[in-house]
Amino acid sequence: MNILRTDKEQRLLQLFDRGDTTAMDRLYAEYADYLTGVCYRYIGNEDDLKDVLQEAFIKIFTQIGSFRYRGSGSLKAWMTRIVINESLMFLRGKSRINNEELNDNLMPADQDPPDTGDIDATEIMKMVARLPDGYRAVFNLFAIEGMSHKEIAEQLGITPSTSASQFYKARTMLAKMIKDYRRQHGQE
Repeated sequence: MNILRTDKEQRLLQLFDRGDTTAMDRLYAEYADYLTGVCYRYIGNEDDLKDVLQEAFIKIFTQIGSFRYRGSGSLKAWMTRIVINESLMFLRGKSRINNEELNDNLMPADQDPPDTGDIDATEIMKMVARLPDGYRAVFNLFAIEGMSHKEIAEQLGITPSTSASQFYKARTMLAKMIKDYRRQHGQE
């Protein structure tokens, strides 16, 4: 295979196949920021995030030999799935998904969430990180990963109705945070 005709994922995999000592460093340099962002969507605490990310990279590095390349983006998708699974295992292990406290300061059910178009993406991510763990996990799996409530329920060991309820509560809490942010920044 001509190395000039391969994409960056294939080149990285070739380094691992050859036992190149720089393979791990190169993979980490290429994907650490992206995978940290994925992990941050699920794990809001920085210390926990570092632990979960470390476990995910250990799993990536130890299992990369079993990975089968399926085209451009498949390595990134595989690593993303590992980070998400490690994040969910951490949350399940801490019993944080099933035991969420209800927030009495939610917006009314009939109120649509405000448009986020003029709020910086970093601010939105900070708001998502402030959601309770279970709400944040369901929100990310549904809104970002595109999973159904049935799939989320299977993944988290909850019922589909609990998944739907936690998504609704997460969305409502985010809407309140956005409204509060706009009020604090004179955008209302």
